[in-house]
Amino acid sequence: MYYDPIKNIFAGIIKKIPSLRILFYKSLDLMFLRSWYVRRELKKLRKLFGDKTIDIYDAGSGYGQYSYFMAKKLKPCSIYSVDVKEEWIKDSEWFFKSRKIENIDFAVEDLTKIEHQNKFDLIVCVDVMEHIEQDIKVFQNYFNALKNGGYLLINTPSVFGGSDVHDDDDESFIGEHARDGYSREDLESKLHPLGLKTYQSRYTYGFWGDKAWRLGIKFPIRLLNVSKLFFIVLPFYYLISLPLTLIMMYIDYSSKNKIGTGINFIAVKNSK
Repeated sequence: MYYDPIKNIFAGIIKKIPSLRILFYKSLDLMFLRSWYVRRELKKLRKLFGDKTIDIYDAGSGYGQYSYFMAKKLKPCSIYSVDVKEEWIKDSEWFFKSRKIENIDFAVEDLTKIEHQNKFDLIVCVDVMEHIEQDIKVFQNYFNALKNGGYLLINTPSVFGGSDVHDDDDESFIGEHARDGYSREDLESKLHPLGLKTYQSRYTYGFWGDKAWRLGIKFPIRLLNVSKLFFIVLPFYYLISLPLTLIMMYIDYSSKNKIGTGINFIAVKNSK
């Protein structure tokens, strides 16, 4: 199962219609439980800096939905939004200019090769690290890019069923993944030696969140991979399934999961 072909379809649809792109962002924020968790933690982290303008690095910005959220909700801030896909960056740059959002810059960057030094107060990395084989190299680059006392927010699948892998015989649900996910211990074993210490760790997509993901995301994506004609029936599918999906998501969001198929991890760079 590959996400990229489906993601590229959506990218093409929203490409040149700003109002449709905003609606798409709102749909992502509603339907993806990870967005609920990420946005909540971003708001909390922003409060730690008081009224100062903070420098944010959106590492792997994709459609640009988190850059849009941060530009609007984490003010005052300056955002540097990057992705390895040049076309997506160009589309995002056009959209933000059309909306006259000026506290953001865009660039095409490979996270394994960046050389930023002591530049950012906050690095946001949402559903990116599971795609990168050289993760320790990227974590080192993040450490270098953070100012002392800066924060790194990582959201990624976990080893507890992330990518829909539950035992050794399972294969990742997402073909683009370089790994199935991380545990808290995995992240700490790679980040702590670099000087990035745990600020907070929370498992997401527990029992109810996982069921919501299957009902609201996995099953529809599988249908679309079979035939794009299923776009026609999606509105009717969600008319029936959405209320139950949202209830299950809210239960997960309000719970403290002992384990889950996702992990939301925040590290802080120790002040010298």
